[in-house]
Amino acid sequence: MSFPRAHQAFLFDMDGTLITSTAAAERVWSRWAERHGLDLETFIPTIHGVRAIDTIRRQNLPGIDLDAEVAWVERGEIEDIEGVAPISGAVEFVKRLPPDRWAVVTSATVPLARVRLKAAGVEPPHILITADDVERGKPDPAGYLKAAEALGFAIADCLVFEDAEAGIQAGEAAGADVVAITAARTHPLETSHPTLKDYGEARLEVGADGTLALTL
Repeated sequence: MSFPRAHQAFLFDMDGTLITSTAAAERVWSRWAERHGLDLETFIPTIHGVRAIDTIRRQNLPGIDLDAEVAWVERGEIEDIEGVAPISGAVEFVKRLPPDRWAVVTSATVPLARVRLKAAGVEPPHILITADDVERGKPDPAGYLKAAEALGFAIADCLVFEDAEAGIQAGEAAGADVVAITAARTHPLETSHPTLKDYGEARLEVGADGTLALTL
């Protein structure tokens, strides 16, 4: 299928969308959850697509130092990059995009985002919106709205690439078109949006005016 119109810019989530880091993230979060006696089966599916601080805050754990817990998780994720790799076709796909026509909007911090992108061989874009840039993380639309503004385009003219429910909701709330990437999913995803297993299945046309047309 083709989107009914070309877009001015593409806005990508990072983990699970451009790169696969699911196994590494789940290893670190499993260790954290075990330290606090949480049930892994119910907890682990909730970590994807949202900021660490929001994940930890939601557990309502008594007597913890929130900043220290966030730092513990981030340190573990920065140190554990085993298995971090690009989603199939992602490196080639983003290389074809004009530099001023794409951005990454991630729930990771700047240090973690740069470590993972480097490990996966993905060159960071000029516009990288991270957990440090917003007061409220996904599913709040702030990150995507900020990325569109930084690129100089209306969010309605942007296409959001996401893999997690919280990120999809953020794209919807922002007012962007959304496509769901499923290659790195370890849990079922129910969505009404078009889906794409990986970037090898997509055809990209860059117009003379810089517009981006995607066919799935």
